[in-house]
Amino acid sequence: MNLPNKLTILRIVMAPVFLALLVIPFPHHYLAALLVFIAASLTDFIDGKIARKYNLITDFGKFMDPLADKMLTTAAFLGFIQLGLGWGITWITMIVLTREFLITSLRLSAASAGKVIAANIWGKAKTVSQMASIILVMLAEYILDFGGMPEAAAAGIRIGYTVLLWISALLTVLSGVIYMKDNAKFVDTKK
Repeated sequence: MNLPNKLTILRIVMAPVFLALLVIPFPHHYLAALLVFIAASLTDFIDGKIARKYNLITDFGKFMDPLADKMLTTAAFLGFIQLGLGWGITWITMIVLTREFLITSLRLSAASAGKVIAANIWGKAKTVSQMASIILVMLAEYILDFGGMPEAAAAGIRIGYTVLLWISALLTVLSGVIYMKDNAKFVDTKK
């Protein structure tokens, strides 16, 4: 197994560690979760760079890299629901999970036909927007966890990151529509 694929596996292993740090309350748990999430997100950037630079791109990597991203971001969204960060998070999570299940099903269907659907620019933009939004949510909640902030300011911060998450959700839907349109030939409704 090459280094980029090992980094992808590491990201998969980091997802439940991140989720545990996020939802189990202890002093500075948001900071601990944030640091693990950033480290895991960096493995996504690094594995791609190494794979392209040294021609280490594999079908395994094309399939598992986006799946590892989904596991990490899904862990974050589910953790946010567990923490009760607002009704908007629940709806955003449903949108994201629906898209991820559809695209993963599409990838599995393509794989059964001998084709690997690699991430395109829209999928990469979706992942970056989700990861950036998740980082901002955790950073904001870490700051808010200390208290001492006027309630109006705290509400404003939460509204701000919820807007960013909705923008990310819209990009998630757009990328899903593009994937489905570009790969509709792998959706066999006759069997």
